[in-house]
Amino acid sequence: MQNETTTATVGLRPPIRFWPAQDLFGVDFDPVLAELMEEGPVTRIRLPNGDGWAWLVSRYDDVRMVTNDPRFSRKAVVQNDVTRLAPHFIPVDGAVGFEDPPDHTRLRRAVAAAFTSRGVERLRERAQAMLDELVDGVLRDGPPVDLTERILAPFPLAVVCELMGVPVPDRPRMHEWTSLILSSSQGAERSNQAKNEMCAYFAELLERRRGTSGEDVIGLLSTAVAEGTVTESEAVGLSLLIQIGGEAVTNNSGNMIYILLTHPEHFARLRSEPELRPSAIDELLRYIPHRSAVGLSRIAMEDMTIAGHDIKAGEAVYVSYLAANRDPDVFPQPEEIRLDRNPNPHVAFGYGPHYCVGGMLARLESELIVSTLLDRFPNLRFAVPVEQLRFRAGALIRGPESLPVAW
Repeated sequence: MQNETTTATVGLRPPIRFWPAQDLFGVDFDPVLAELMEEGPVTRIRLPNGDGWAWLVSRYDDVRMVTNDPRFSRKAVVQNDVTRLAPHFIPVDGAVGFEDPPDHTRLRRAVAAAFTSRGVERLRERAQAMLDELVDGVLRDGPPVDLTERILAPFPLAVVCELMGVPVPDRPRMHEWTSLILSSSQGAERSNQAKNEMCAYFAELLERRRGTSGEDVIGLLSTAVAEGTVTESEAVGLSLLIQIGGEAVTNNSGNMIYILLTHPEHFARLRSEPELRPSAIDELLRYIPHRSAVGLSRIAMEDMTIAGHDIKAGEAVYVSYLAANRDPDVFPQPEEIRLDRNPNPHVAFGYGPHYCVGGMLARLESELIVSTLLDRFPNLRFAVPVEQLRFRAGALIRGPESLPVAW
């Protein structure tokens, strides 16, 4: 990790550390983040894109404070070219990810019915049926197969498209656009083009559904637009954010399977003790390195102090949920995977107003994937040496590019 000297010092401000985008293998914890956590609960970073530097908050209690404090604004980020990992901004103007209450609350309320316990459970039977159909095809074809290609990618895509109300023939395009939006490997221009194409698609789909209703997201948003509680551009932005969020399940579940197959004692225990699976999913969510570096920043709207460091109004602040999930004051022996860890107040889906709207659905999908593979592939194993596995390069969300398996 590089030290970057700076002439602007206030008090005992920590040095600015450059945090490069690294393609890491497996579920290896980012060594730069590990060093930053060692250096203190509040540090300063510069990422590969954008301007200047930003604060990084890594301690569990501080992360929850920042994400739940209205003095830190997401909306203000739109007007600032904050240092960031991505070469582009994923959300479009008016997207819920860059809004603050009360507009943020208004937008989430428009789709809340689809993400309640009842709304998510409504999908369970259909989701399991879609997953079983994919698994039947894999078993029929026989080993070896790429688990990512045959199950981990198509299943979450089918579920989120079902939730959204995206017609079946359009779903392959959704996967292609999402992959481009969430990767920097083909450049900012191609990523931005994919974002614009997806937005144009949702604008057309919302127009087609105008005047209709329904329990899917597009139906709910069409109703909200007709009632005037959400604008058309806001509906498009929210649709995009929810749709690309489904891709995270592919990567998260891939990381979970990677862990279970490289820790056969965990695989065996979850097969013999199925009652442990719900807590195991939470522990795996806590442990896996969900993303590269950090996500979206916030802007401090007034002067304040965090862990003894003076943060000035207008300065950018990042939180690391990955670091918070490894805080030893909250999670004893955080580097260990404890399938029965209890309590487990992880923040894998965020915290505060911007808690992932699809978190409950994502957890359900991961639970279905893990349980189904455990039950139907008792001798599941990698079809190649572990060191030959490929993990996504240049991606914002970490995960295996492919998982060749046999049984």
